Amino acid sequence: MSIDFFLDLAIIIVAAKSLGILARFIHVPQVVGEIIAGLLIGPSVLGLVSQSDFLNQMAEIGVIMLMFVAGLETDLKDLKKTGVAAFFIACAGVLLPLIGGYLLYSIMYGFAAVGTDDFFKAVFIGVIMTATSVGITVQALREMGKLKGKVGTTILSAAIIDDVIGIIVLTFVIGFKNPDAHPFMVVINTVLFFVFAVVVGLLLYFLFKWLDNRFPHRRRLPIYAFAVCLGMAYIAEAWFGIADITGAFVAGIIFCNIRDADYIARKMDINSYMLFSPIFFAGIGLKTQFDNMTWSLLWFCILFVAVALVCKVIGCGLMAKACHFSGGDSLKIGVGMMTRGEVALIVSQKGLAIGLIPAEYFAAVIMLIIVSSVVTPILLKLLYKRSQKGGDVSDEELPDSQAPQTVSP
Repeated sequence: MSIDFFLDLAIIIVAAKSLGILARFIHVPQVVGEIIAGLLIGPSVLGLVSQSDFLNQMAEIGVIMLMFVAGLETDLKDLKKTGVAAFFIACAGVLLPLIGGYLLYSIMYGFAAVGTDDFFKAVFIGVIMTATSVGITVQALREMGKLKGKVGTTILSAAIIDDVIGIIVLTFVIGFKNPDAHPFMVVINTVLFFVFAVVVGLLLYFLFKWLDNRFPHRRRLPIYAFAVCLGMAYIAEAWFGIADITGAFVAGIIFCNIRDADYIARKMDINSYMLFSPIFFAGIGLKTQFDNMTWSLLWFCILFVAVALVCKVIGCGLMAKACHFSGGDSLKIGVGMMTRGEVALIVSQKGLAIGLIPAEYFAAVIMLIIVSSVVTPILLKLLYKRSQKGGDVSDEELPDSQAPQTVSP
C-alpha cells in the first residue's frame, strides 16, 4: 500500500491553513486563501499534490460536514420572525441569478434543446449563481453597528432562506440530469424524500431532545448526530436519487432546535477545521485548471462575475422595494446579498462530480468569490455613509429579542 497520501495531507493542511490565516489577516474570507493554496500546490502551478480517489473521498466527507453544520446553524425561529419579506427577497435572489446564468451561458455558447447536456450546463451555471454567503456582509455590518438593524436582520434571514431554496433547486437539476430519470419521477422522488425527512426527522428530533435532556454536553450526542448526517446523505442519494449534501443539510435542520445544537456544531467544526474543510477547499484549487484557459473562457469568467453580482442586487433590491423598504435600504439589501462563498463552491463541486460542468469553470466561481468578498464591504460602507449624510434613519435598531444572531452558512 502506498503511503504517499500522508505527505499529500501534510502539504495540503500546512498550505491551506497558512494561506487561510494570511487571507483572514488582509480581511478576505479564509476559504479564499485555502482555495489559492490548492491552486499553488496543485498541477496548475507547483505540482506538489495531485488529485486522487482518496483525496476526493475525504473532500466529500468535508462537504457533508459543512452542509451539516450549515443546517445546525439555521435558526428556524429567526426565519419566522422576519415574516414574508425575507422569503420573497430570497426567492427573487434565487430566480434572477438562475435566469441570468442560464442566459449568459446560452448567449455565449448557443441555446440548447431542453433536456440536452448543454441545456443542463446552462441551467447549472445559473444554479451556482443563486448561492449567498453573507459572512463578509455580517462582519461589515457588525463593524458599523448595523447588524441588528432592519437591513441586517433581513439580509441574514433572506440569506438562510436563499441557501435552502438553492439546495432544493440543485436537487431538482441533478435529478433531471440523470438520463434515466423521468421528470415526473424526479418531482415525486424529491417530494418523497422531504416527506421522509419530515417524518423521520420528527422522530429523531424527539429522540435527540430526550438524549439531550438525559445526557447534556456528552460527546455521544455529536457522534450519534453525525452518524445520522451520514445516513441521511446516503439515503438521499441511494434511495431517492438526489444530492447527498441535501440529506446532510436536512440532518442539520432536524437538530438545529435542540438545546445542544451549538455544542454539536462546535464538535463538528473541530474535525472540519483541522482536516476535512482544508482538503475540500484546497481540492477546489487542485481541480481548477488554467491550461485550457482561452479568451472565450476568460470573457465568460468576467461576465459570470458581473452577471452574478448585478442579478443579486437587482433581484433582491427590487423585491425589498416591493416589500416597502426605502430605496436606500433596498439597495443595501441587494448589495449585502452579493457575497458568495462556501455554498457556491459546494454546488460547483457537486456539478463537477456528476459531469455537469468541466473543471475550468471553477476559475469563474473563484473569481466571483474573491471579487464579491472584496467589493461588498466597500459598497456597504459607502451606502451607509451616504445615508447618514442624507439623514436617512430608516434602518432602525430592532429589539434584541427580534434580531437574529446566527450567521448564514
